[in-house]
Amino acid sequence: MTVQRDEHDLLYGMPAIAAAFGWKPRQVEHLKNRHGLPTFQIGRCVCASRSAVRAWIARQAQQGRAA
Repeated sequence: MTVQRDEHDLLYGMPAIAAAFGWKPRQVEHLKNRHGLPTFQIGRCVCASRSAVRAWIARQAQQGRAA
């Protein structure tokens, strides 16, 4: 799956990631640490791309349907 990115794709910080998907920052941390939510560091800040997280959610849904 190809991930398309644009200038509005970057989510800078756990609160931004959480707000973009209707989660709480603690849920983002849990998903990152336990379930492989795709994130990366910029300095000491945890970041994610909106498109990569959407693709990850789609894969999780697909795996759930396959189980």
